Amino acid sequence: MVTLKINNLHVSVEGEMIVKGVSLEVKEGEVAAIMGPNGSGKSTLVNTIMGHPSYVVEKGEILVDDVNIVELGTDERAKLGLFLSFQYPSAISGVTIPNFLRTALNSMKCMKIAVPEFMKLLKEKMALLGMDVNFAKRYLNEGFSGGEKKRNEILQLAVLEPKIALLDETDSGLDVDALRIVADGVNAVKKKTGMGVLLVTHYQRLLNYIKPDKVYIMVNGRIVKEGDALLALEVENKGYEWVKG
Repeated sequence: MVTLKINNLHVSVEGEMIVKGVSLEVKEGEVAAIMGPNGSGKSTLVNTIMGHPSYVVEKGEILVDDVNIVELGTDERAKLGLFLSFQYPSAISGVTIPNFLRTALNSMKCMKIAVPEFMKLLKEKMALLGMDVNFAKRYLNEGFSGGEKKRNEILQLAVLEPKIALLDETDSGLDVDALRIVADGVNAVKKKTGMGVLLVTHYQRLLNYIKPDKVYIMVNGRIVKEGDALLALEVENKGYEWVKG
């Protein structure tokens, strides 16, 4: 069972300290949610975990099964079982979804899956997520709505089957129906693979569909409170002001 541990992590961006001593843990099979107001460092944290080069670890550890991965590249972290779903996925013209995903799978798993075998796998994953097979004919995120981009992120999650998924504001820009579809997709992948989830969100609404085992409240770069799913409901009712002081 893979465990992701963050110990006393300090992260700077262009010389400014953004994450200021964060510690948390998520295991395979668990859902941990990070909530907090805008600018609290949530997205910086998950991007740092995945190895984004713009974020500098000044102090602390990022451990996957007690191995410190701070010096590893993003590709190496992916091979250890980490996956990041972006808040704002990029469009890549001319690259089809199957080509992108097959290349990613071959790289992450150090394998060379044949095209017919991969297409069979892709269709299985799309069926799991209730996606139309014609979706696979499109270029990566080109002309996609917000909901389609997020569903495509979950399709990547289903194909790559990570041990720990980092979901950065997966609910951002989604209407109620799209939110439910995306959340159902995450739950379907989690049920099949037993992955752990570290989920970043502002709002309780996503947690109505993806039930957290623990909730961390992050304010001004620090974890100021942690608890179970009831903590998210408390934040929904009271806002963040009551935990800032």
